[in-house]
Amino acid sequence: MKVRKPLTDAWTLHLDTARHRPEQAPAALADTAVPARVPGCVHTDLLAAGLIPDPYLDRNEEEVAWVGRADWRYRTRIPAAPAGHERADLVFDGLDTVADISVAGKPLAATRNMHRGYRYDVTGLLHPADGTPLDIRFTSAYEEAEAVRAATGPRPNAYAEPFNFVRKMACSFGWDWGPTLVTAGIWREARMEFWSTARLAEVRPQVTVHDGTGRVTVHLTVERAASGRSRTLRAAVRVAGVEASADLPAGQDTAAVELAVPDVELWWPRGYGEQPRYLCDVTLTAPGADTEPDTGGGADTSRVLDTWERCVGFRTVELDTTADEHGSAFTLVVNGVPVFARGVNWIPDDVFPSRITHARYRRRLEQAAAAGVDLVRVWGGGIYESDDFYDLCDELGLMVWQDFLFACAAYPEDEPLRSEVAAEAEENVVRLMPHPSLVLWNGNNENLWGFTDWDWQDDLNGASWGEGYYLRLLPETVARLDPTRPYWAGSPWSGSWDAHPNDPGHGTSHSWEVWNRRDYSDYLADVPRFVAEFGWQAPPARATLDRALSDTPLAADSPGMLHHQKAEDGNGKLARGLAPHFSVPDGDFATWHYLTQLNQARAIATGVEHWRSHWPRCAGTVLWQLNDCWPVTSWAAVDGDGREKPLYHELKRLYADRLLTFQERDGRLVLAAVNQSADAWSCPVLLRRMDSEGAVLAEHRLTVAAGPRTVALLELPPQAGRIGDPGREFWVADGDGLRALRFAAADSAFAYPKADIRTELRVVGDTAEVTVTAHTLVRDLLLQADLLDPGASTDRGPTTLLPGESVTYRVRGWARPAPETLPGALYCVNADRPAAPHDAPDVSAGDRTADARADGGARSTAGTAAGSTR
Repeated sequence: MKVRKPLTDAWTLHLDTARHRPEQAPAALADTAVPARVPGCVHTDLLAAGLIPDPYLDRNEEEVAWVGRADWRYRTRIPAAPAGHERADLVFDGLDTVADISVAGKPLAATRNMHRGYRYDVTGLLHPADGTPLDIRFTSAYEEAEAVRAATGPRPNAYAEPFNFVRKMACSFGWDWGPTLVTAGIWREARMEFWSTARLAEVRPQVTVHDGTGRVTVHLTVERAASGRSRTLRAAVRVAGVEASADLPAGQDTAAVELAVPDVELWWPRGYGEQPRYLCDVTLTAPGADTEPDTGGGADTSRVLDTWERCVGFRTVELDTTADEHGSAFTLVVNGVPVFARGVNWIPDDVFPSRITHARYRRRLEQAAAAGVDLVRVWGGGIYESDDFYDLCDELGLMVWQDFLFACAAYPEDEPLRSEVAAEAEENVVRLMPHPSLVLWNGNNENLWGFTDWDWQDDLNGASWGEGYYLRLLPETVARLDPTRPYWAGSPWSGSWDAHPNDPGHGTSHSWEVWNRRDYSDYLADVPRFVAEFGWQAPPARATLDRALSDTPLAADSPGMLHHQKAEDGNGKLARGLAPHFSVPDGDFATWHYLTQLNQARAIATGVEHWRSHWPRCAGTVLWQLNDCWPVTSWAAVDGDGREKPLYHELKRLYADRLLTFQERDGRLVLAAVNQSADAWSCPVLLRRMDSEGAVLAEHRLTVAAGPRTVALLELPPQAGRIGDPGREFWVADGDGLRALRFAAADSAFAYPKADIRTELRVVGDTAEVTVTAHTLVRDLLLQADLLDPGASTDRGPTTLLPGESVTYRVRGWARPAPETLPGALYCVNADRPAAPHDAPDVSAGDRTADARADGGARSTAGTAAGSTR
């Protein structure tokens, strides 16, 4: 039986000065061994040793830039091999990136790809007793990339870094949301594997279902040791109590084993059904072998030679690209049901991926699921995530759109890159294909678009740029290895060169004119078939900024804030994005912070509500982005410390199965009832036209009647649908616990009353319940829980209250609840400044209540775009 021995102990890290010694390297590194953690990377080892400052804080990123330019060595000793095995293999699941490996002082191999695993036969190199020296020298990825660029010729890209010349996580070279921290190290598991006779070298299950019967075809490849070359082997596959096997006679190293599993339960995306999974296990044996170990000859004669197991799920997935009167569709169809994808883009959750634990993956993906997300796109400038990520997506019902790892650049199709790309693609298709959550392979991020629109063609002058990967090599790889899933050549991509790659009428589109150059009201200008990227920036939570930056005072343009804003003219775009909606007092960072976060939520709401109301013409929205990899102003809904921005809570409303939203059709206002649930939706709706003082100017009762997974448009009656004074009047529609609002004027032009609220604090167990009652119209009331306690979080985001209405925020992690601190954490559009509460006794843990009256006791200013729908 194969034995696995992880190599996690006694590693040391050394600065390798053979090529050069960076001037900034600490003197303490000279001829000094640093304790190293494997899996890990150079930066995390140096950080743990106190040799570099935390690069996520202040401007420390600049102080550690030398690390990525240096060369490094990792050293350990391979323990003595256990007796009774023919083969000893040294296995690396991930080496980052350019490595020369030596065993027992002898060169073994060289690698140049972070996204692949490696296996080497070291049987004849191991010392029998005292362990064997293992030395891995990592050359700077810059050195490799620059050498490949010199050999293949330059290629254009979106950033002044050579990430397109080396098969490495592109965003480690920096992005418009991430730091430049070019890593090196043993970033995934290193181990020894000891085996005899034969082992399972590759297992590739193709899983389909038809008329309730699941079909599993397991394609497998074996590797034979000397004693197995003349033997017949047997591979047995078991799924849900059904077993089948195939013999591999001497000279045959591949086989396919087929099973039919009756009455299987289907795997569904969340919101469409359950996520049953079935264990698929494969056992490799040598029939007729003695069951007792051979203690003399070294060949393993035990019956079981190797095993493999994964969970699989039965479901079908198709990509509907049918031509119609609007262009051509892009609709995912799972188990025969067309799906409106409620998606988010995923970037690596840490610039140092070895720090991402199973618990961290679970936390982040559970946040996505709780926000109504049903699709996660793994973006092409990152990594093929660990199996933990995909296992959790299987469990949570999160469909996965997986990019191949190409982003925002022209990639040479010459050697040495081409063979690396081919091997990398094959390995990762095989590794990930057991996962039912994986529904789409995508060739690249923005490269087909870049070739067309980013002035690449003159620079390329006929040189290869990646088209051959996206339109030939990758689709051929998927078709050969994983034919049960669709492949799409890129995002954005219209399906062929007959249309512009980013044509919203065909395939996938990226909406970046909005944010970069246009206001978010321009989301309403078109109806894409599938919006694979769109987004709006906002800073992270205040507690995240306080932890990461030492700026005094903290300001939008203070040095640390500017360093943690990586987008080109990012603060300028934030300011121009606020201008049509809000007026921000000079020098008021707290108000700027609240309004930029609110503006982000409103921008995304404008797009998602519009696009969802056009289902099935529009079949998906994939927000850029769910998460951050460090503390930064970005498009994320969850910041780099894991804190949820107001946008995150708005997603819960936008991505719910049912949504009410005011929309325009042919110049008239309608109420759209979006029903993405499997049940028909029928409910009364109270439609009101109100003024800023809370008076009802007109009201009407409507009835929603929307079939399963449809959108119903409700016409507004003339008396309720016409605004008399846009600066004082607005619409509100309430039904089935949902609310839609529409203001016809920008907030800065709307006659808001000064907010008048009453707060009540009630502590029950580990939860503080903050109830806010409005005596006036209160627009977008937000409780920033992290201002109460850095460890605190709340269950809801911005909420608009009509006079007499109340809302309760449930706060967890607030160590010492105190009502007098609430005004400093409550913000709304129509309040000027915090007011001190009175009659507010101390509150301790337990079941006690305290009231605090705060006239105007919430902070902020004014704003919203004409036609906004928050």
